[in-house]
Amino acid sequence: MTNRFNSYRADGEPTADRWAGALHLFDGLDDGTIREETPVERWDRAGLLFEERRYAEAAELLAALVDEFPEHTAARLLLARAYYHSAQLKRAEEQLRVVIERDPVEHYAQLMLGRTLERQSRSAEAAPWLRMAGALSGSGGADGDSA
Repeated sequence: MTNRFNSYRADGEPTADRWAGALHLFDGLDDGTIREETPVERWDRAGLLFEERRYAEAAELLAALVDEFPEHTAARLLLARAYYHSAQLKRAEEQLRVVIERDPVEHYAQLMLGRTLERQSRSAEAAPWLRMAGALSGSGGADGDSA
């Protein structure tokens, strides 16, 4: 946990998740062990990593959270976004299909699935998802949205 305390971005600024690690520097138990992060703390750290555009690292944390809490739609959507931005498109597609199966009117998941399929050169397969996302969001089309 303390290995993040000295992490910096390429421009020399400290990374956002640095402070998440600093909060626990003195959390050692009486026997010298360091306590595990809670799911909320892991969620917060994954969000910080995502904001830092460290998508693969965020995906690792989020995958564990989704395994632990499979019904948590926000975690699954953020995991899909992390996979998308780290070019793990098959994994993004899998997560998005799960979200849509559980919540067929989740228009953002449909938009992301369409964009993920497009990015895999599967435009014909993407078109119905993009149309549905536009219809569900009320925009009539998905042109102005971004994943």
